[in-house]
Order: sequence, then C-alpha cells, then structure tokens
Amino acid sequence: MSTQGKTDSDDTSFAASSPRRPLYFVQSPSGDSHDGEKTSMSLHSTPALSPMGSPPHSNSSLGRHSSSTRFSGSGKTSTNGGHHRKGEKPWKEFDKIEEEGLLEFDGARRRPSPRCYIIAFVVGFFLLFSLFSLILLCVSKSHKPTITMQSIRFQQFSIQAGIDSSGVPTDMVSVNTIVKFKFRNTATFFGLHVTSTPLHLSFSQLNVATGMMQKFYQPRNSHKTIKVIVRGSNIPLYGGGASLNVSNGTVSGAVPLTLSFTVRSRGYVLGRLVRPKFYLRMKCPVAMDFGNPKKKVSIPLKDSCTYRR
Repeated sequence: MSTQGKTDSDDTSFAASSPRRPLYFVQSPSGDSHDGEKTSMSLHSTPALSPMGSPPHSNSSLGRHSSSTRFSGSGKTSTNGGHHRKGEKPWKEFDKIEEEGLLEFDGARRRPSPRCYIIAFVVGFFLLFSLFSLILLCVSKSHKPTITMQSIRFQQFSIQAGIDSSGVPTDMVSVNTIVKFKFRNTATFFGLHVTSTPLHLSFSQLNVATGMMQKFYQPRNSHKTIKVIVRGSNIPLYGGGASLNVSNGTVSGAVPLTLSFTVRSRGYVLGRLVRPKFYLRMKCPVAMDFGNPKKKVSIPLKDSCTYRR
C-alpha cells in the first residue's frame, strides 16, 4: 500500500510540475492539395513545442532531426510530385517547344543558302542564253545566201612558143577574162561579210588564169553584182597545148576550160557569239570556140554551173 501510495503521489507531483503544453503546427506552402495533405500529415506526426517550455535535450534534438527530415522529405516530395503531376501541361509545352525547335532547325537546314540561289540564277541564265543563241543560229542558218553566175568575157586568149623559168622550151598561154556573177543576201535581220578563194580558170588540169575577188559587206535582204578579172600571162602548158590548133599564135576551134572558186560569207547575228558561216562552191565548164567567126565575146554561165554547199 505504501508503495502504491508513493507511486500515485509521484505521478501527481510529476503531472503538477509538467503541465501539458498546447501544440501548434507550421505548414509550408505547397503546389497542390495532395502535397498539402502530405505536409499536414507529416506535421501532425511531428508536434512543435511552444517556446515557453522545452522537452529534455535528447527528445528535443530527436524531434528537430525528425522534423527537419520530414519537412525536407515532404518538400522534395511536394516539389517533385508537383512538377510531375502538374507538369503534364509543362512537360507537354516543353515537348511542343522542342518539337517546334527541331522543325525550325530542320527547315533552316533544308532551306538553301543565298549562294545556291545565285549559282542557280547564273546557271539558269547561261542555259537560257545558250538556248536563245542556239535558236538564233538555227534560224540564221536557214537564210542561206545565193550566187547566180552570169557570164565570162574573154578579152585575150593566145598561145605562143616560149621558155619557162628553168629554160625548158614549151608553149605559153596568155588569158585575160572578166567573170561576172550576182551575190544575194536572203537574211532579213543580219548582214554578211563576204570573201572568196581565188578564181581559177584551168585547161587540162593546168591553171592558166587566176583572179581575186575583193571582200565586201552585203546588207540584209539585198544583192550585188560582182565583176572579177581573171587573167594569166605566159603560163607554160608543158605539152598540154598539143591538142590545140594554133596558127601564128591564134587558137582555132573549141577550147575546154573550167572556172572554179568558193565564196565564203559570215554573219554577226549576236555580236561574236552567234556567227553563222556559209560556203558555196562553184564549178563552171566553159567551152570557148575560137574557130567560129560568129563567136560570142561573152559566154553565159547561168545554166552551166554547178553549186555545192
């Protein structure tokens, strides 16, 4: 009984000396209601004592350690959880921004640089210019000039005995003629610069007379009559004149001759970039009958010449 009474008195005295203190809770701000519930639950489990009284040292330090641990844990949970749950929209927004950034980067990578545009413009310009020049060349090639041989007039044709430059005796021929023909430029948008090879008058494959045409410019869609002097003096025949009837230096009978030359013309359609060239080769057989007393002084060549381009 004494022991029981002592115990009760001790409890009564301990209760009187240590009155129960009121509890209060500190709640940290949280992102959402779920975090608030977790924080309140952790705070309920960790009572904070009023500054008017303090528990024993060991209990106080333990309470502080556990309280700080719980507060820090609840804060991390609240922070991570808040970002993850509430972060459905932020994460989606971040994914959307990242996707837009990738699309912009991909578009910037696929978009050609200004240098590519410049190169493409230069290449396209040269291609179009080349095509245009080719079209001009094809069109200009269709406007071919024409030549019409008119006549050849013999002013002299004589054969006489002589000696060549090496001292060999042979027959010598002297020829003096005038060749007349007409050149026509059929082009309607460019002129022609006309030149010619030497005009050769040959007998038995021997060149007995030569003439040179002066170069000239023929305007567009126009024509010109050209006269060229073809002559030769003391040309050795080397036995070629054995078939001719020669009496006192005068030839009697027909003498077969051949006139041949090539006319070259060039047009400047687009400066020196488009320059059509035309070649026309003429070959005209000439039969001069010196034994005919009614021989013509001028022999027509219009229907006897052949033209080759």
